[in-house]
Amino acid sequence: MQRIIKRLVTLFYKPFLAKYLSSERSYSYGNIRLVIPPEVFHPGFFFSTRFLLRYIARQPLDQQAFLELGAGNGLMSIFAAVKGASVTATDINPVAIEQLKKNQVQNKVTLEVIHSDLFDNIPVKAYDIIAVNPPYFKKDPVTPIDHAWYCGKNGEYFDRFFKGLGAYTNDGSLVLMVLSDGCDLEMIEGYAQKYGWSWRQVSTRKNWMETLFIYEIDRNSLTF
Repeated sequence: MQRIIKRLVTLFYKPFLAKYLSSERSYSYGNIRLVIPPEVFHPGFFFSTRFLLRYIARQPLDQQAFLELGAGNGLMSIFAAVKGASVTATDINPVAIEQLKKNQVQNKVTLEVIHSDLFDNIPVKAYDIIAVNPPYFKKDPVTPIDHAWYCGKNGEYFDRFFKGLGAYTNDGSLVLMVLSDGCDLEMIEGYAQKYGWSWRQVSTRKNWMETLFIYEIDRNSLTF
């Protein structure tokens, strides 16, 4: 049945969605108001951002140093800031960065907004919470919005993520990543192990398109 639903989504829903999202759109989540350019991932039509956000909402955020990699529309970062966190929001997409700056003003919060490809331009410091909704389809990104979807032909995004993660964590850091049954979980776990990280699944949610998983990432007993 799920295979039939996915086929119908491909035939009918995706073309409609592509046309609808080809223009700038507004989006609300509680008291948060966002403007979403067509070049930026829209949280209202994909489940992963809201799934991770609901999990993060259960964590103590006040006075926490919070880093969102690939913040895109800024929903999670703005939510964390509203709850009292000191937030750094990053993205590789320059359109996302410019809109993040506008969305933080609209929502009367302060974010440190950094244009960065993963950790490249982020000053080294340990964060209490790191949240990432990564690209996970195996294809090389070409356009700015491609970076929200594609992790490289061989999953190079995850190799770089786990390689750089240690400089931004300490023993008490909480690192959360949302993934789906549509990605190569074995490949991603392999990159984690390569750099001395382990993960455990802390939440699962199934919808009409996919099954989503939230993983908590920790240092394992190996030293690198």
